[in-house]
Amino acid sequence: MAVYLTGDLHGEFVRLSRRSFYEQDGLTKEDYLIVCGDFGGLWTGDRHDQAELDLLERRSFTTLFVDGNHENFDLLARQPVERWHGGRVHVLRPHILHLMRGEVYQFAGRRWFAMGGARSHDIAGGILERDDPLCREKARRLRRRGVPFRVNHESWWAAELPDGAEYANARANLDRCGWQVDEIVTHCAPTSVQRSLSPGYAADALTDFLEEVRARCRFRHWFFGHYHDDRALPGGFYLLYEQIVPLCREGGGGAA
Repeated sequence: MAVYLTGDLHGEFVRLSRRSFYEQDGLTKEDYLIVCGDFGGLWTGDRHDQAELDLLERRSFTTLFVDGNHENFDLLARQPVERWHGGRVHVLRPHILHLMRGEVYQFAGRRWFAMGGARSHDIAGGILERDDPLCREKARRLRRRGVPFRVNHESWWAAELPDGAEYANARANLDRCGWQVDEIVTHCAPTSVQRSLSPGYAADALTDFLEEVRARCRFRHWFFGHYHDDRALPGGFYLLYEQIVPLCREGGGGAA
């Protein structure tokens, strides 16, 4: 059994082509490719989305992902929920699964904790409302000035950050396993790790919760995306973006 991990895809699956991810030729559906948030494969729900998901489903491996901040949470919430390897997942396709927030899973001989979500940083122009009569005019002015903005329930969702029930679920699941796992997969990083990447990133409720996890939980590796870089950091943290890294291969060898 093999596990590979990568960073933000934003709905663009070229990185998972055989030319870029050539290792997939030796994989089966019992092997996993994990995306550390901003999967983006379910964005508009239109035929393009569905065709791309169908193509990904036909790949030799199983795709797993935590959510990032750039997901269509309205569509994601409508996907069927099933139990999978000890935790809950949204099922987009039989072999494309969303690892839900705060869940703990057991697969590939390891225990995994998943916690998606992140606060959007590309919203200096604010969040526009679709039903605002001036929405288009505001958007036009912001684009002309080069100021990034988002539109509520179109390119931004308040659900990008967990709610109280999701934090409670995460703590309850970690309590059940004694705050000891092998691998952690998130989209953003704990506050202290985020600060080490750039002092310009402000802490929020999620990064502070992940800081609690960092302090209390025993783990081997922590993988995250969000910051659009590829780096190995002290303490077992791995920031992933364009790289696809192996965590383990058949026979148990290899680690990021």
